[in-house]
Amino acid sequence: MKSTGFDRDLQYVKFCLYGFLKNLRFYEPFLMLFFLEKGLTFAEIGTLYATREIFINLFEIPSGVLADAMGRRITLAASFAGYMVAFGTFYAGQEFWLLLVAMTLYAFGDAFRTGTHKAMIFDYLNEKGWSHLRAHYYGHTRSWSQRGAAVSALLAAALVFLQGSYAPVFLFTMIPYTLDMILILSYPKSLDGPRQGSQKSVRDEFAGVLRSLVVTMKQARVRRAIANQALYTGYYKACKDYLQPILKTVALSAPILLSLADQERTAILVGVVYAALFGITAFASRRSGRLADRYQDLIRPLNLTLLVGIGLGLAGGSLYWLGLPALAVLLYMGIPVVENLRKPMGIAFVSERMEQQSLASGLSVESQVETLFAAVIAFFLGLLSTLLGLGPAIVIVSVGAATFGVLIRLRHEPATTEMRVPPGQSLSSR
Repeated sequence: MKSTGFDRDLQYVKFCLYGFLKNLRFYEPFLMLFFLEKGLTFAEIGTLYATREIFINLFEIPSGVLADAMGRRITLAASFAGYMVAFGTFYAGQEFWLLLVAMTLYAFGDAFRTGTHKAMIFDYLNEKGWSHLRAHYYGHTRSWSQRGAAVSALLAAALVFLQGSYAPVFLFTMIPYTLDMILILSYPKSLDGPRQGSQKSVRDEFAGVLRSLVVTMKQARVRRAIANQALYTGYYKACKDYLQPILKTVALSAPILLSLADQERTAILVGVVYAALFGITAFASRRSGRLADRYQDLIRPLNLTLLVGIGLGLAGGSLYWLGLPALAVLLYMGIPVVENLRKPMGIAFVSERMEQQSLASGLSVESQVETLFAAVIAFFLGLLSTLLGLGPAIVIVSVGAATFGVLIRLRHEPATTEMRVPPGQSLSSR
């Protein structure tokens, strides 16, 4: 047994490898630049992002129910198939409507993935008797996702530099996603969820899962926990890619690498910055459990990181507005760092308050609320960026998100429902 309280066995390695391969998204550091290269406005890009989040929302609940009722491995395999069709459409598409189709396919992949894999991890922890280590374990596996993203950023920069275009990165992303699909199918059948070994009809399984889900969502503490966790993740999803045009501004204005073409200079700077950023977020995710151990419960760190993260976005947008893009980059990078620090704590906090039978469905509800926030923020951020400029738009949406964050802050619950941990005592003693 390791000092963390859990064994790093074969399934732990598979969970980590899943996250590493899943985050080899070579397109991610250049997605917004890819859209700008095609001549889209920020308003059109915001519409694409909002469309993605809306369709994720539409697919989210049925995907969680299907995962609980039909088996999670097949559900995840289908999600990766959806991703790969989307990548091919992005690569080939030129018209705005084709990019909308690609975003819809991408939403299908995201909806059938989010919540499902986290439920498999938490089921595995329950099997092993490690459910009290959710923040630690999920933080470790998530850190490998960020390492994959760091490697991806460097490889993507090399691809853009050599290919002279952003489009080919979508085709190369199909390779790790194919490997991840094979990996998912190698997971033990016991992680398929409550359907495994059941003699009930599919209709009965659906009915049972939905009943449990309705009971869970009637609880005010669950709704508030979901809203707190989802607001920041939605803010992060909507805002994170705007780091790319800020970096492009820095690359084109800095007196470095002047012998290279604009796109090559941008590719190098974006690749290096994103690799460093994902290295930092990997460290943050891995240390999430240790941060949680410093508090008697997760309420205070979740409230604090929510406002700190949005505050960094507000400060970064303000500096960009004032014509200081290099300083804006440094603060804006704090948005994903805070997301990866608070995400394991938030998911653990939410999952502890849900019915075990409908865990995948419940976590899909959490992801669905994330997409609602992300869709609204993405649409207005894109629209305001076109009308007012990027800096003012970031400032306005950050002020709005911070105001709402104060309204939905977590509150201490009765001692019967909120477990206290004395200062200095590890989460592993829960």
